[in-house]
Amino acid sequence: MTGRFIKNIAVGQVVDLAGLVDYQPGRVVSLTMVQNQAVSMTLFAFAAGEGISAHAAAGDAWLYVLDGQAGVTIGKESHQLTAGQAIVMPAGVPHSVDSLQPFKMLLVVVRQQGRSEAG
Repeated sequence: MTGRFIKNIAVGQVVDLAGLVDYQPGRVVSLTMVQNQAVSMTLFAFAAGEGISAHAAAGDAWLYVLDGQAGVTIGKESHQLTAGQAIVMPAGVPHSVDSLQPFKMLLVVVRQQGRSEAG
């Protein structure tokens, strides 16, 4: 098999994930590393006050906070996460993400083969 499955990141080198995306005022910055029918893996940097409105994903979405503080709502439950903490947002359940202060996250969405909707 040829080609790489993971893109936009050095191969065989130690990297600082949080350093791969920079904060930009008034924006959500993203860097996609994997996007296929089974999995997507994306880094995000959220400026203060930015977020992703409520939506449901076709797969389980695992959110890992790399820096800062995030507010995550899953269904009707709200959570506050800080660097080093993670949460799973289950498939089909509406969820939203808001920056309580600038924050960076790694988002991994795992779908049943054949689904390509992002989380």
